[in-house]
Amino acid sequence: MVNSAQIPQNPLSNITKNIMADCLKGLKVVDLTRNLPGPFATRLLADLGAEIIKIEPKNGDPGRAFGELFEALNHGKHCEKVDFRSAEGIDTIKAYIKDADVMLDSFRPEVLAGMGLDAATLHAINPKLVIVSITGYGIADALNESAAPWTAKAGHDINFMAMSGTLAQLTTASGEQAMPNMQFADLAGGSDTAVIALLAAVFAAKNTGRGRHIAVSMTHSLYHHLVMPKATANMMQDISGRYPAPQQDFLGGILPCYRLYKTQDGRHMAVGSLELKFWQLLCRTLDLTEYADAHWQRGFMPHTAASKLAEQAMTDKFASQTLTHWQAVFSDVDACVTPVLTLAEAQKHPLFAHQDKYQATAGWQVLAGA
Repeated sequence: MVNSAQIPQNPLSNITKNIMADCLKGLKVVDLTRNLPGPFATRLLADLGAEIIKIEPKNGDPGRAFGELFEALNHGKHCEKVDFRSAEGIDTIKAYIKDADVMLDSFRPEVLAGMGLDAATLHAINPKLVIVSITGYGIADALNESAAPWTAKAGHDINFMAMSGTLAQLTTASGEQAMPNMQFADLAGGSDTAVIALLAAVFAAKNTGRGRHIAVSMTHSLYHHLVMPKATANMMQDISGRYPAPQQDFLGGILPCYRLYKTQDGRHMAVGSLELKFWQLLCRTLDLTEYADAHWQRGFMPHTAASKLAEQAMTDKFASQTLTHWQAVFSDVDACVTPVLTLAEAQKHPLFAHQDKYQATAGWQVLAGA
């Protein structure tokens, strides 16, 4: 149990340094991945204290062309270049495998075996090795016969988002397809899923003495992440009698209490007053108390007249003033209402003042420890 005396007087002071850097001390990871998904995954492991040996082809990781991005993804790693097409290069990789805990790759399924680095070969060298292969569409053994050919196809984030149904969820209020510049498949579908899987497998290997080969499909992981749209779309279909478009889904912008509102200067405020108490506080703050009960928890669903009237009143109110005005109004009002910041504005915000400077917090904020 943590003694109260051990808790820092100002816990938040610890956020400005990486106090998680010893969590994976002793974990040795051989990283054969390139570009974004795998390198981001191993960057997270490095930030937690793992030893990362990044092995690149002779011409280097293609991500090196992006300069600062490559550094952000690969700081804290030992980088080495080998010839993946030569026996000597493969022997170098195998030498690192002998005492490694994990190996990550991001090749298409047949490539690893073609290099002589299949799971059977590597487990003969190191039975406890956890192998994590980050793939676009998975492996044939995990799919039915008609889907199996997809495993050999090349792709990038936009393709995996498109095939999973995720990209179609990102539409404008008018129903136009949006083009994101955030790599959801690479980061959430690839990196995060890979890290969770490999840490679980390392834990199992410690208990059983046996490693395993795990294939992570970025497309299937994104499909799995659509748990909320799947559930709410079915709920909205029951109410309206039709399957809703994403922008008309329960959390797609059709609820007055959960949507974006344009300000007088063309910016947006994000309203997330999903619970009744926050919505009622919002109504009081905007002097719109006549709509305080026009909320889904009171039975006023999006298609009702009361809900539509509340939405229009909110739209008119937010459009009457600038973003700066509404930032000031809601600075001390805890109603789940925030400005939509640009990246440049977010980087200057006090919330993120430490993030880029210290590189290693990744959202982890540990306030006390034994």
